[in-house]
Order: sequence, then C-alpha cells, then structure tokens
Amino acid sequence: MVSPLLMPKRSRRLFFGLELPLASVVLGVGLALLTPTVGAAPAAKSYAVATESPGATREAAKVLDAGGNAIDAAVCAALVSGITSPSSSGMGGGGFVLLWSARDQRPFVIDFRETAPSGIDTAAFEQRPFPEAKRGQAVGVPGEVAGLFELHQRWGKLKWPEVVAHAVRVAELGFDTEPHAAVFFEQEKTSPLSRSAAFRSVYLPGGTPAKVGQKLRAPKLAHTLRTIAREGRRGFYEGPIARDIVKAVKGAGGALELTDLSGYKTVDREPLRVTWEGHQILTMPPPSAGGLLLAQTLGLFSKAELTAHARTPGKQIHLLAEAMRGSFADRMRFLSDPAFTPVDMGNLLSAKRLARRKARLAEDRTHTQPRFGLEESGTHHLITADQEGNWVSLTTTVNAPFGAKLVAEQTGIVLNNELEDFTALKNIEVFEIKENPNRPRPGARPVSSMSPTLVLENGAPILALGGSGGTTIGPNVTQVLLSRLAVGLDPEAALARPRFMIPAPRTGQTLWLESELAKQHGEELVQRGELILAREPKFGAVQVIARQAGRFLAASDARKQGKAQAQNQ
Repeated sequence: MVSPLLMPKRSRRLFFGLELPLASVVLGVGLALLTPTVGAAPAAKSYAVATESPGATREAAKVLDAGGNAIDAAVCAALVSGITSPSSSGMGGGGFVLLWSARDQRPFVIDFRETAPSGIDTAAFEQRPFPEAKRGQAVGVPGEVAGLFELHQRWGKLKWPEVVAHAVRVAELGFDTEPHAAVFFEQEKTSPLSRSAAFRSVYLPGGTPAKVGQKLRAPKLAHTLRTIAREGRRGFYEGPIARDIVKAVKGAGGALELTDLSGYKTVDREPLRVTWEGHQILTMPPPSAGGLLLAQTLGLFSKAELTAHARTPGKQIHLLAEAMRGSFADRMRFLSDPAFTPVDMGNLLSAKRLARRKARLAEDRTHTQPRFGLEESGTHHLITADQEGNWVSLTTTVNAPFGAKLVAEQTGIVLNNELEDFTALKNIEVFEIKENPNRPRPGARPVSSMSPTLVLENGAPILALGGSGGTTIGPNVTQVLLSRLAVGLDPEAALARPRFMIPAPRTGQTLWLESELAKQHGEELVQRGELILAREPKFGAVQVIARQAGRFLAASDARKQGKAQAQNQ
C-alpha cells in the first residue's frame, strides 16, 4: 500500500448542492432421486457462463449440456456458489436479476433483495456498529430462494428438482476449496464464525481453515437443498428451515419472526433504460444505486469525448471520478426503497439536470463529497446465456464477508447482514435534507449498489455484465462497459484494464487507484486536486458475456479468480 498523496487544501471544494445529460432515458428425497437427468435431453449447441466460482461455472455448464436453458443454469450457479464461495452469497442472502427472455422478446427484473423484519428496532440503527451479541439485528429477511424459485418457475426449462440436484450433489459428494474462498476462510479462524459448529465442520475442518484444493463436504446444506428441491420456496420460508433461521437470528438479538419469512415477496420492476451511442443499456432501477451511477455517467460523456480524453488518461480518470462522486451524493440525498419513498428518476436523469452537473466538472479541481459512510461490501455476480437467446445477469449477496457471521446451525445457512445498508441519520445530516430516504423501516429494502446490466443492439442482447464488491460495483461496471462500447476491447481485455474507485469520504481520500494506474497517473491526478491511495487490484470483480459475429465471448475477472466458459457450435 502506498502512502496517501495529499492535495492542497485550496484545491478542495465542497460539491454537489446538487444538480446534475443523458442521451436518452426511458425511464427427505435421497440423492439418487435428485441426480440430474442427462440421457435423452439434447445438448445445447452454444452457450456461455461466467461466475466468480469455478465450481459454480462447471455445474451451470452441465445444466446447459443436459438441455437446460440460461435460466436453469443461473439458478444452479447461484445455489452452488453459496456452497463453494459462502463469503459472498448463499441462501441466507438476496439480490437482483435482470433477464432477457427469448420467449417474450423483452427484459424482466426481479428484485429479491432482503427486507427489514416487522419488529426491527429502528433506533438501534443509529447506534451502530452492533455489538457481537446483537449482530442478529442486521439480518434481513432472506430473498434468494424466493427469487431463484420465481425466476425458474416463469422461465426455466428443466424441472426444479433437477436443477437443484446439482447443488445437492456438490454439497453431498464434496467440492474443492477455491482460491478466493480460502483467503476468507483464513480470515475467519478467530471470528464468531469459528464458534459455529455447522460452519466449522465444513470450512474450518479440525479447527483449521480449508486450504486451496482441499475437498470439503456440507451435509447440512445438502439436506437443506433437498428440502427445497422437494418443496420449492415453501420448504425454505415455512417449516423446519424457517424455524432454524428464526432461532439463530433471535439468539443473536434480532427481531425476525416466522411471519416475516412466510410473508416475503419478490418484486417485479421495470429496468432502467438508457440509449447511448446506438445501444440500449438496461440496468437496475432503485433500490439499486449502481444503475443510477452507470446511467448518469453515460449521460455526461459521449463516445467522441471519451475517445478524445483517452489521449490524456489522467484527465479522463479525473472527470469520470467527478461524475461518479456526483452520483454517490445523489444516492445519499434521494435513493430509497421506492415502495416507501418514491424516487424521481426522471429528474435525476433529466438532460437539463445532467447538463448543469457537467458544466461544474472541473479539469483541475476536485469536488469532495460530504462525509458520509457507506458500509456495503461483498456480493457475487454471475451471467448465463444460451443459444435460444435467453440472457441472465444476476447479482446475489450476503453483504459483508459471511454476512452477519451468523449461521443457522441445523440447516448450515450463513445469514446476511444486509440491514447494515440502511443509512444512519448522522451520515445524511450534512446534506441538509429533512428526512433520511434510506432509513430502516419494517418491510423496507435497503439501497444497494448491485447493478446487473444488459446491452441491446437492434433490439437483441449483445452484452451482459455485472459486478461484486459493494460500492465498487457501479464504478467497476461502468469502466468495463466503456472499455467495451467506447474502446472496443474484447471482454478479457476490458476486465484486465486497471480500474479506479470512489472511496467513502470518511477514508480521507477522494480516489483509490489500482497500483498500475497510480504508477502511471498518480502525480497528475494529485495536481488535479485528487487525494489518492494506491492499492492492489482487489476492488471487486466483474463478469462479462458478449455476443459477436454470432459467437459467445465470456470472461471472468481475475481479481476474484472466477471462471468463464463459452461453447460455440
């Protein structure tokens, strides 16, 4: 880590009062009975998969080879990654999915984000961080199983038990410890997770963190998945699994009730649509803030401008960072669960507002954000596409690594700490607004950075991407998207480019650069008023699938050592 490079105080200005062009916006069953059927089903000729877990990618490809479609493969990948990469996601979490349905020839969005329980202690959220004994207060009602079940029931091709069987088999027969997961197992050897018998027996065998390549088995998760395979969503949200989750949360000071689980509902949303340089970009609307950042950034710069700026990379980084800081400030001022506080996206993305913001971007000065704190982290993104024309871009999360570090002992489910994403009042006071839009309320979904994205050309998908890494997601996805659409790089090259992110102002910096960028442009950025920190490339990962000349191209970000697989026949 390089020491922070401090900019002169006179070059720092408080920004975002806030005004800010968009080219165009529209707004009991045994394992044997669950073994996947292969035989008569025709093998898929062409498909692509990209996930953060090599094991999840392999199983998703098997689903496609067995005649399943991209929806079946995405469901399988999400369930398997919760086993092989539990620090990022799992049945105890939730997320967003953006789907292009070949049957319907249109996109769909399913919000399966976690929700606050009916008995949430809202006052406690002003006193965070929660003490270890009260970490159950951060657990939201998990939405992953409901979201995956809904996705499959509406667009899946194989039978539900057949898809879930892949995850059952992985948990029951064993899986190799993956490199990214091993890093996080090592970090948990003295955490509250190390005191969980269910977690320790799988991921800390004999009290020692699993090493890369070590074979692990998760019999409790296998049993849980069998129940879900047999009973569908009801098997998770009612009965023994639900009771085990409630017991774990209440035992750690949380307020989750059985009625919160049985009453959980997914939400259908309309994607945020942006036209940019002849492409239609579809991304996630609120309660996502990542989609807003992507849309606003595209609205501020044309391809011609970005091409011109490429001759002065330091200037380009600075201007893009300025634009993104404006979007982060909009997040704090305006974004919320739209069911509780409507979000005027038309205003936030209006050409007039964005033109005013663009006029305030300065080449030689950095505008700082008010000092708010954003704690969001974690997540796992995966993408699947098939020869029929179905595309799935799905982000799922338990928030911080291993969520609340709380496990439902009988089922083996790692529970999220998603309610940490609600904003504390002290962090919005500087904005001088009357009411905190992202405050904790019973049934509310906290604002997220997750931004699954699709790009259409002539009305058909040509690109899907999304990322993980909390508040790095929006900047990362935007940079990779621009590397593809503005620069024309293939997916692997787009992912390999070094990136930057916007840190929370409480860190004391305005910009974090991957070390290669800092080496090349750090001095210039300091002169432009940035207060920077150089870091190794660990800001989060992006997954990409593209369709080019009738062939799939797939790439997985090396930053989390995932795996991509494309088959073209």
